[in-house]
Amino acid sequence: MSIKRRQRGLTMVELIIFIVIVGVAVVGILQVLTLNTRSSADPARRKQAMAIAEGLMEEVRLAAFTWCDFSDPAVESASSAADCAVRAEGPGQEPGAVRPYDNVNDYGSANGAPVAYSNDISGNTFPAGYTATVAVANAAIGTVPADAALRITVNVSYDTESVVLESFRTRYAPRNRPVSPEPAP
Repeated sequence: MSIKRRQRGLTMVELIIFIVIVGVAVVGILQVLTLNTRSSADPARRKQAMAIAEGLMEEVRLAAFTWCDFSDPAVESASSAADCAVRAEGPGQEPGAVRPYDNVNDYGSANGAPVAYSNDISGNTFPAGYTATVAVANAAIGTVPADAALRITVNVSYDTESVVLESFRTRYAPRNRPVSPEPAP
């Protein structure tokens, strides 16, 4: 009487196949973990870029955007450029102007190209690796004509990425005379 014994355990081939499959799975999981760890600092860099962009955007949006120059007596009552004796200046910085500028147009360039900024309104330099630009251009918005509205674009770049904020500003005439900016220390 011969009773066949049942085989118990694994053969060498099965064991090697098991080790290969588990090894490939572990390598895949480790690659995903490495990728996540490598980019985990990125949200902090993106938050810093967003804070820089929001600060610049707030500074630009707080500047006045009137029909008349601030020296014109009609600056507070003008509802169009025709009401002004001295028209507000066009895009580009005025000679000798310091931040904060007195007009939204001062933050852009005369040809519409972005203007680079390396510090905040208090004079603090942006952290290393960040570059910021501001572009200001006329833009029609619905029924608001292009001469009464501006598109403000703030771009903060870091590494190979960037944060772009875009906003629109319209003239709030009449009575849009801002509080005079304090001179820089």
